[in-house]
Amino acid sequence: MEAISKSDRINKALKQMNIHSLYGVINHFPRRYDNFEVTSREGYIDKARVALYGKIVTPLLLKNTPRVKIVSFDVETSVGLTVKIVAFNREYMGKNFSLGDYITVNGVYDRKKNQVNMIHSYKGELNDNEKYKPIYSLPSSLDNASFVRLVKKGLRELEGHIYSLVPYSYQHKYQLINKEEAINKVHFPSSKEDIRQSYRHLKYEEALLFSLKNQIIRKNNKSLSKIKKEPIDLSLCEPFLKKLPFTLTDDQKKACDEIIEDMNQSALMYRLLQGDVGTGKTLVAFICLYANYIRGDQGALLAPTEALARQHYLNAKKLFENTKVKIALLLGSTPASEKKQIYYDLIEGDIDIIIGTHALFTKSIQYSSLGLAVIDEQHRFGVNQRLALFDKGKSTDLLMMSATPIPRSLALSIYGDLDVSTLYSFPANSRNVKTVIMDNEDEKIIELVKQEVDKGKRIYIVAPLIVYDENKAYSAEQLFARYLLHFHEKVGLLHGKLSSKDKELALEKFIDGTTPILISTQVIEVGIDVKQASLMVIYDANNFGLASLHQLRGRIGRDGNDALCVLAVDKANAEVDKLEVLVESMDGFKIAEEDMKMRGPGELAGVKQSGIPEFSFLNIVNDYKIFVVAREDAKEILANPTVKGNSYIISKAEKEVEEGEGLHYLV
Repeated sequence: MEAISKSDRINKALKQMNIHSLYGVINHFPRRYDNFEVTSREGYIDKARVALYGKIVTPLLLKNTPRVKIVSFDVETSVGLTVKIVAFNREYMGKNFSLGDYITVNGVYDRKKNQVNMIHSYKGELNDNEKYKPIYSLPSSLDNASFVRLVKKGLRELEGHIYSLVPYSYQHKYQLINKEEAINKVHFPSSKEDIRQSYRHLKYEEALLFSLKNQIIRKNNKSLSKIKKEPIDLSLCEPFLKKLPFTLTDDQKKACDEIIEDMNQSALMYRLLQGDVGTGKTLVAFICLYANYIRGDQGALLAPTEALARQHYLNAKKLFENTKVKIALLLGSTPASEKKQIYYDLIEGDIDIIIGTHALFTKSIQYSSLGLAVIDEQHRFGVNQRLALFDKGKSTDLLMMSATPIPRSLALSIYGDLDVSTLYSFPANSRNVKTVIMDNEDEKIIELVKQEVDKGKRIYIVAPLIVYDENKAYSAEQLFARYLLHFHEKVGLLHGKLSSKDKELALEKFIDGTTPILISTQVIEVGIDVKQASLMVIYDANNFGLASLHQLRGRIGRDGNDALCVLAVDKANAEVDKLEVLVESMDGFKIAEEDMKMRGPGELAGVKQSGIPEFSFLNIVNDYKIFVVAREDAKEILANPTVKGNSYIISKAEKEVEEGEGLHYLV
């Protein structure tokens, strides 16, 4: 491959960025722009970013202080304001600018002093195509100016060879500028409208390709037929349902109906069950596993952690204790002799429901007749792991569960390859959790913990880190030492670096009350169900995403009694405004949506682990309408493959599906 640049340093940096051609260069887009479009008089708001063009009307003054050198001068701007410009450590400006020169500046406006603290400056007036200067995410070895030169080279040499995947009829329908113009303008815009129009094309193209891949996968999934089976006799499920210690919500009943109806179809089931913390997804899964047992098939429930798998196993044993369902637990830590017996019993059909972790999809394990596989917290498993479990039975229906809730209408666009069931409502014995924001060092926190210990309750203390680092946030080890001073032997420690045996012991002591205070990391976020837990203190809470904080909060108040979640922060330095969403709302759908808005689609807490796909241009909340339109257009394109332009994007989508590129789920 021919080198992109004559500089070895630049080529090495490009390789580090996974850029191997000029096409790769022009497809690496700016992360932001330095805006030099002149701000109107009304735009001069305190602390606002402003850009101005004007005449220097006072001599440049240089003031030396022990720490900094300050250059200041007044500018009469083109919008009729005269403001002071202050530049720090830019003493060279005295050589470049003089009284009477014209200058372009951007910076931050200080209303009280009527001055602009300068960020950048240029001599004279910038041309229209220079007023938005692109800033790229680059390795330290590659400067922005060098990359801009490469982009210009790429656009020049590839002129006439930049094509859109969007059929022309759809470009015309939505009045999209052409792809080459969009690429040019996204790098070198003359206005905000240039940026908007460029991204309209790029976002729609990305959404259309994504939707086509989803539709192709969905079609492929529906074409996979199961071995013909007798329909599930729902009348045989009735005695079990009547003896449940819970009253099902309408959402749970509807989800069970949807899932069992799918299981009765000739095509394999691919369904996502999503719902907020505490809406009862696991109970729905157990009911469907029982329906699968009624038909004479085996079921598997895959959990991401041993602690969660053990908890599911104990709950299942209790739920099925008056039935003939035979349940087994298989973990990585299960002794070899027990594993051998479980392998044998599975092949012989002597186990009806197997619950476990990644051990369920090892090569050693085979099933007599795997009819239903349930994957809890599906985002924590890679595509290959899910596929390995699915391949254990050629007639296996797949139910995936997720506690990262997004609105159903949005879920249908994002998970277009899946059928979606959603649990919105909570059981009658819902949680009453109050959330407050306090300072990390507030002494009242210790008093709150003492009160709950005296009541015989359980308390979670959560830290963002495991190991202490004086330059970073609180750690579990640091908090463990702090709480030992106050509560001695009543404190336990749990984090991801402990052995399986130590984790299990820490949880056992917490559950039975030997150590009612559990210092932990985010490892408790999912699935730990301790009914007596009434208080959670999350230190340096601003280091977590909103959705993660909501998941953590879901560990308390599970017995229906009042509970308290304390979001502890360094109030002097932390941004606490975002946390107010949690104080005001217990709605996981709303919180997840706010998290997406705040952090962006590529930075959402757990986006790589949330089951939600990442996009280059699209924001799954703000660009929802584009998803909806693209989904309908994808269906239309697939229904008319011979129409001019349609075959090109269809073949591209089919190729990516075949290669597994960009798929967030399972082919």
